[in-house]
This record gives sequence, structure tokens and C-alpha cells, in this order.
Amino acid sequence: MRIMPVGDSMTIGSAGEHPWRCRLWQHLTATAAPAPVRFVGPHTALHDGSEAYADPTLPAEARGHLAVWGTGWQHHAPAVADAVRAHRPDTLLVSLGLIDLGFYTDPDQTAAHVHRFVAAARQADPHVRAVLLPVLPNIRAATDTAFAAQVRRFNELLAKAVADLSTPASPLLLASEPAHWEHARDTHDGTHPSSRGAHRIAAAFATALHQAWEIGGPYPHPRPAPDAPVATPLP
Repeated sequence: MRIMPVGDSMTIGSAGEHPWRCRLWQHLTATAAPAPVRFVGPHTALHDGSEAYADPTLPAEARGHLAVWGTGWQHHAPAVADAVRAHRPDTLLVSLGLIDLGFYTDPDQTAAHVHRFVAAARQADPHVRAVLLPVLPNIRAATDTAFAAQVRRFNELLAKAVADLSTPASPLLLASEPAHWEHARDTHDGTHPSSRGAHRIAAAFATALHQAWEIGGPYPHPRPAPDAPVATPLP
């Protein structure tokens, strides 16, 4: 099985971290046998080109991804076709949207880029399937009611896009948002996942894969982690 994580800074991670994509790879490797699992994509590094994963023994088959700091649906829509052709994933795991809403586009414009992304991925592989994660509210959504409304509106449009665009040949799934996501505990700065948050995002993708396609098994309950201080709100 060839899986391509697609995302922004919440997916790529920083030096010294163990991003959700790596937690998910560990889980699938432990539960998806005998099918081998490889994470693929044009990148293997963390932010700023660092290879300093929290686990330095993480193998090459756990490191592939299509995630870039500061990118959104509008950036990945024109890039995904080439990545799918080159790296031949059968499954895309997509966590995008917060940056779009914070910097680039409104909910309806962002949803239009979701449609472009799906069409481009299918142009490269008509049978590619995908799991899409709703936008997880960050500290800005907790303090800015207008931005929180944008997040809710986009998540509604994302659910509609999944329902409208899914086909038997190229199915789409909407992962469930981790229940009671708390930016004070699930992130280390109000936006980017803490160790606890990374486990919870991995669990959301693992649950969708297991329930829909019998890939892997139930994800263990995310391990508790100490509360982290919350930094200045990020857009």
C-alpha cells in the first residue's frame, strides 16, 4: 500500500517532532500486515529541510509526503497531479484548509480549490482514493468569532464536496474531527499539533481507513501529554 500524506505545517512537522503522519505509519505497519505500507511523496524532510525526526531510526518508507509549510488547497491543487504520477500513491491523506482561511481565500473559494485538487489527482490516477480531514480550530478560532464561523462554513462545504465527488472508482472519505479538540492541549502553540494532538490526528485517519476499507486496526487511545503553554494567536 502506498499512502501520500498531503498538508501544511501541521503535517510536515519541525525538527525534534514526531508528526501525525509518522505516528500513523507506525500504527499501520503494526496492524496492516501482511500488506506492506509505504508513505510516499516528493519530500521526506521536516520543516527547513531537517531530517531530525524525534525517532532517528524512522525508515525511509515512513518519511515520504507532500506537505509544505505555509501551503493550502490552492497550492496543492496544481501540484498534486505530478506528485501522484511520480510517486503512485493509491491513497491520499489530506489535512489542509486552516492556512487557506487564515491568509488566502474564503470558505467558498477554498472549497473550489478542493474540487480542483480532486480533479487533478484523478487526472493522474482515475482510481486514487482519499481521506480528507476537516479543519481543526486553532486558537484564533477560539478568540475570533468571524474566523470560527469561516472554519465551520468550510467544514460544511468540505463534507458536501466529499459527498458530491466520491465515486466507486475513486472514493473519498471525510475523517471525523477528533472529539473535543483542545488547542491548549492538542497543540504546542495554539495551532501546530503537540504529541497528544499528533496521536489524535493519526487516530482520525486510522479510524477512517479501518472502518471504510478495513486497513489497519483500531488506533490505541492517544497517550496523554503534559499541557503546553499557548503562544500568540496565529492567523
